[in-house]
Amino acid sequence: MSRKPSGAEILKKAMGCLPEAKTVNELRQAQAVVLPLQFGLSIEQTAEAIGVSTGWACRLRTDFIRSGGPSPTAKPPRGGRRRENLSREEEVAFLEPFFEKAKIGGILVVGEIKRALEERLGRPVALASAYNLLHRNGWRKLAPDKQHPQADIAAQEEWKKNCPTCSPKSNKSGRTKGPSS
Repeated sequence: MSRKPSGAEILKKAMGCLPEAKTVNELRQAQAVVLPLQFGLSIEQTAEAIGVSTGWACRLRTDFIRSGGPSPTAKPPRGGRRRENLSREEEVAFLEPFFEKAKIGGILVVGEIKRALEERLGRPVALASAYNLLHRNGWRKLAPDKQHPQADIAAQEEWKKNCPTCSPKSNKSGRTKGPSS
């Protein structure tokens, strides 16, 4: 058995809002309160009657009850970057010195960016936050070379020439014959 709908103290206000509603949202909020209390509909039936999902009907109803009437329409809609550390403009300004350094031949080190971001925000952030910041601003990872900068090429060439081609433990194909073969 479902529980009784709350908000009986606001039913009179909701009934008065029905004919005075100026927007669809205000009408739906009032209906989300009136239908369960006046006609005994469940939240699922109310949602179907007003043409929204069950979760949205519950949200409309809660907003109406908490605000004591139709909630203001100046409230920003859901969505967007709710957990952003910096705005887009601040991100561009923050990354500009790092990108300038990279353009003149320097290497973009994500660890440095992470430390600078932590210093700017005043709290620790994940390494993924630094990578996401770079990705949002058009940075992609480019590996400079396949060779280590301190590699000794002469020693590598000499090893290639003088290395033993066969060891006594392997045959010419490189595999040993064992009991499983």
